[in-house]
Amino acid sequence: MRNRSLDVAVTGVHARLPGPADPAKWWAAVCAGEELTSTLDLDELAARGVPRHLLDDPAYVPVRGLIEDSERFDAELFGISPREAELIDPQHRLMLEASWAALEDAGRSPLADRLRTAVFASSSSSRYLPRILGNPAASADTLAALHVGTGRDFMAGRIAYRLGLEGPAVNVLTACSSSLVAVHLAVQALNAGDCDQAVVVAASVGFPQAGHTHLRGGIMSADGRCRPFDARATGTVGGSGVIAVVLRRFEDLGPETACHGVILGSAVNNDGSAKAGFNAPAPQGQTAVIRAALRSGDVAPGSLGYVETHGTGTYVGDPIEWSALSAALRGAGPAESIPVGALKANIGHLDAAAGLAALYKALLVLKHGQVPPVANFKSLNPLLAELDSPLRVPTEARAWQGPEPRRAGVSSFGIGGTNAHVIVEQAAADPAEGAPAGRIPAERTSVLTLSAVRPEGLELTAARLAEVLAEQETDAADVAFTLLAGRAPLAERLAVVGRTGPEFAGALRGGPRRVRGRVPREGPRPLVFLLPGQGTQRPGMALPFQARLPGFQEALEECLGAMEPFTAGPAGRALRDPEFPAEQLHATELAQPALFALEYAAVRALDGLGLRPVALAGHSLGEVTAACLAGVLDLAAAVELVAVRASGMQACPPGAMLALSCSEVEARELLAEPVTATSGLEIAAVNGPGACVLSGPATSVRALEDRLSGRIPARRLRTSHAFHSAAMEPAAQALRARLSGRTGGRSSLPYVSTLDGTVVPAGTEVPLTVLAEGVRRTVRFGEGIAAVRELYPGALAVEIGPGQALSGMAAAAGLDSLPLMPGKDPRAEDELALALAGLWAEGQPVELAALIPAGRRLHLPGTSFGGERHIAPETVWPAAPAPADTPARAPESTAAVPAEATAVELPTPAAAVAAAWRELLGHPGLTEDAEFIANGGDSLLAIRLARRLEQVFTVVIPLRDLLLARTMGDHARLVERLMTPSQKEATDE
Repeated sequence: MRNRSLDVAVTGVHARLPGPADPAKWWAAVCAGEELTSTLDLDELAARGVPRHLLDDPAYVPVRGLIEDSERFDAELFGISPREAELIDPQHRLMLEASWAALEDAGRSPLADRLRTAVFASSSSSRYLPRILGNPAASADTLAALHVGTGRDFMAGRIAYRLGLEGPAVNVLTACSSSLVAVHLAVQALNAGDCDQAVVVAASVGFPQAGHTHLRGGIMSADGRCRPFDARATGTVGGSGVIAVVLRRFEDLGPETACHGVILGSAVNNDGSAKAGFNAPAPQGQTAVIRAALRSGDVAPGSLGYVETHGTGTYVGDPIEWSALSAALRGAGPAESIPVGALKANIGHLDAAAGLAALYKALLVLKHGQVPPVANFKSLNPLLAELDSPLRVPTEARAWQGPEPRRAGVSSFGIGGTNAHVIVEQAAADPAEGAPAGRIPAERTSVLTLSAVRPEGLELTAARLAEVLAEQETDAADVAFTLLAGRAPLAERLAVVGRTGPEFAGALRGGPRRVRGRVPREGPRPLVFLLPGQGTQRPGMALPFQARLPGFQEALEECLGAMEPFTAGPAGRALRDPEFPAEQLHATELAQPALFALEYAAVRALDGLGLRPVALAGHSLGEVTAACLAGVLDLAAAVELVAVRASGMQACPPGAMLALSCSEVEARELLAEPVTATSGLEIAAVNGPGACVLSGPATSVRALEDRLSGRIPARRLRTSHAFHSAAMEPAAQALRARLSGRTGGRSSLPYVSTLDGTVVPAGTEVPLTVLAEGVRRTVRFGEGIAAVRELYPGALAVEIGPGQALSGMAAAAGLDSLPLMPGKDPRAEDELALALAGLWAEGQPVELAALIPAGRRLHLPGTSFGGERHIAPETVWPAAPAPADTPARAPESTAAVPAEATAVELPTPAAAVAAAWRELLGHPGLTEDAEFIANGGDSLLAIRLARRLEQVFTVVIPLRDLLLARTMGDHARLVERLMTPSQKEATDE
């Protein structure tokens, strides 16, 4: 059994390399031996800034491995202003995105992961910086910002800062071997305990992405083709790309973490002076580093079944590498038994990122058990043929034929002599592979959550995930956990519920069990909980809450335990048994205790999820629940009141109720009509501007219903009594007697009093007799919810319980509403799960971890990066000046302007601040309420802003005051306060 204590797992990978963007298609192209480099259009290269004298040189080779949209950057995702993005090297921007994506692939949230994470970063020299430095119009401020934006000293630190990573942040620069050296250093840091997780990231992207000039004897190809180990090799080809991997100590991983492969050993050394020149490689150093890596991993040479070489395709360099590798592995197997790979033949040489690209390919070889051919290879370089070697160059894709478990070596050698070699092993078999479909019980609903900074990015991410879930048998619970734990919660949000991959795919593509939302910039909206009264109950109504809400069961048992046994037993059965007789539950003496218990337990459970209302609004019985939750009644007193109330109302004479779509005025006019005046009908409830309920004797209700046919929309309610009418007077009397002289506690939460349609403020001492009056009096819920809207105009109303009657009333009052269980979906658990997910999508602080159980972290599609092209205008140089003998021409715009009109005038403070913000931040259309920090500003930019404004207005702007003034309007007002009266006169419009 292997000692795994020093092994390191590759848990996350992200690569943007020349060729297809889809990883599966890219791998298929490599296995087919395709060249993925591009021949570039010379005119386009000239337009990008490649000098014409280079393009006209017969030795210029317009070939490169390209990546698309290398100049686009998702600046908004990282909180970077457009102007700051312009002054960051495109390579470093791509490294930010790659680090984010690799962490997502590892199932770790890029912004909220608790692991102590290190960053090891490498990039090629900046081609962006000299382009701007050569522009004589570049300002001193721009050049100062470029120092940080393009300096390789700041690559790793910027990633650590933007992602909140607290482990070591180290820049690794050893020329072509940089990124594989970085892997070695990351492994060492993990095993030394310097970090618990490491991101290794590298990029090499030219600006512009262009070809090269072939120099005789140089390392660049004469014909634009890289032919490693081939007799026709003339050199390598440039390539662009960005790769990131996430590493963890293998022994720290549990079965819940999937990995791409395991690093068994690594080593780094230098050739020293034992070579022909500084730029030349040396076989002794390369052999030594490979042997050291094998020793480091306690791996026998004969256990390797593949080696991904440095393989540059140079006629002299390849024989040196072949000789060194052969010497290190000689005796590992018979001649030509170990296939080699050379990715540069497919995509070009990625310079500082080449080592990571080679590691990425080796991991795919081990994962798929397929060895690709070396592209462009026809016949072996004669300098290699005489060597006694166990190596062979594959010319076609073949299944793995080496020892098991699959192991491979990866080499990367840098100019200057720094050599690196890594030994990797295939990941252990995924325990989920081969498992029968439906490992999660069919009745279990899962919630998938996605987010993005822009709507279009969210939809693209959803589409990519839908494609995967539709094609693969994936554990729904694991997908839900991965998306929860392994993604940063961003502003644009989407959630879906389902039970199978195809169900999820359909919802992600726009199906019914899907909800979209956006987190408000000012923070979550206040919540108002709506608590319905009798009439909404149904058998088994507690089951969805019990299944989805942690803490609900405990709160429900507490409530039922406070009831009399003869009530608690039937209420508990009615709540949990869908087959409980509905006619029994319609009885008031059972319906009201059951509803009270459900609402009480649900609100308590929602509180545990982080959902706390600013106010409560209960209808009839719901007002008793609200009073209890607001602290006016303790649980024992509330249960007693509900029991007395329910039994008293049940004992009252039977009657009926009729809902009318009309105003209270119209309802009173109807009751005043001679035919109705003596009918005994009363207004039981005013639920909104056009919603009233009449209550009274059944014969009177029936007669009125017949008479109103076609005149006013009317609907008979399913009830056996005339609630909130004179028929309820005996129940009210019984309650008055029971509650006489008793005072409740002070309310801790505002709630609606339906007696007068007002909101009882927090801290109010409430006499309990008002709850007795509510049995007899008209329920003025419509006025109460309107009062809530006045107090909390942006609130979101959430209906707690079955049905959606109160949600419609809240909507009529102008409040957005969300019923937890509207009753439209036959799978009630799905409805509740979707409602809770909808609250999350609205930015509410829902503790989704309590709803989504821990599972395995899967490799799933991550963020779809977007954003604009961010290229500094200074990269475009000014046109050459006109020849000296060309007469200057006066600008037409000033030729006829009177002299007095050209006097210097000051801009308004608002205009000057807006112009400075545009220049420093790069946002084109900010309004005066835009916040400086939220749009990418920081203390350094504030210093530059102060200096700009001081130069315009000749004032001294205290930096502290400028930072405290958060918005553009605040900055303008600060400048105006500091201006002299004469300056203000000069700005008058």
